[in-house]
Amino acid sequence: MTETVLIVGAGPGLSAAVARRFARDGAKVALAARITDKLAELAGDLGARTYACDVTDRAAVDEMVARVTAELGTPDVVMFNASGRQRGPFRELDPEAVKQALLVSCYGGYLLCHAVVPAMLERGSGTILLTGASASYKGYPNSSSFAMGKFGLRGLAQSMARELAPRNVHVAHFPIDGGIRQGEDDPRISKRGDDGLLDPDAIAETYLHVHRQHRSAWSWEIELRPWSESF
Repeated sequence: MTETVLIVGAGPGLSAAVARRFARDGAKVALAARITDKLAELAGDLGARTYACDVTDRAAVDEMVARVTAELGTPDVVMFNASGRQRGPFRELDPEAVKQALLVSCYGGYLLCHAVVPAMLERGSGTILLTGASASYKGYPNSSSFAMGKFGLRGLAQSMARELAPRNVHVAHFPIDGGIRQGEDDPRISKRGDDGLLDPDAIAETYLHVHRQHRSAWSWEIELRPWSESF
């Protein structure tokens, strides 16, 4: 059976690698982002469909999921890869910018899950993959808004995993603890050495593996980091 994979917060990095990996496995791929122009080449390569969506807007998220369902079928796999942040010293942060970062990183994930879970429960199956970060565990200086959003997304994942697993909906969270390589000419490669950055294709393999796990041995969280990254 051909699966439908919905990737929200799609772009040229990790989400593109995940899209390519699932497409190679025969899946129909839907790519959603606030601005879809950047997705044209990837969509063309994969035969994927693109959908414009602001993840902080409930009506927009609901409409996007409804369109994907009508055009490609109820998603079998949903990946949330959107995040927002407002960098800077705590006392200098703009409260409205912090609010927007939280809406993207955490509330957007909730809205997406709110839109896709009912159909998954009705069908009796589904996989939800939520992308975390080092900030899911560690609040770094000058990054409080990102930490709040990622801590919240992890809490959402943990709660949903416990609630939905008995109904055959697999929810998994992936804290990406380290930098992700951005092409072969990424300038950070020379500083970090061989495999000092996470390979997006290797991460994508893990996402696919988790989706394929037998339900007698499901993972709710897998932390990924390069061998050279300190814990």
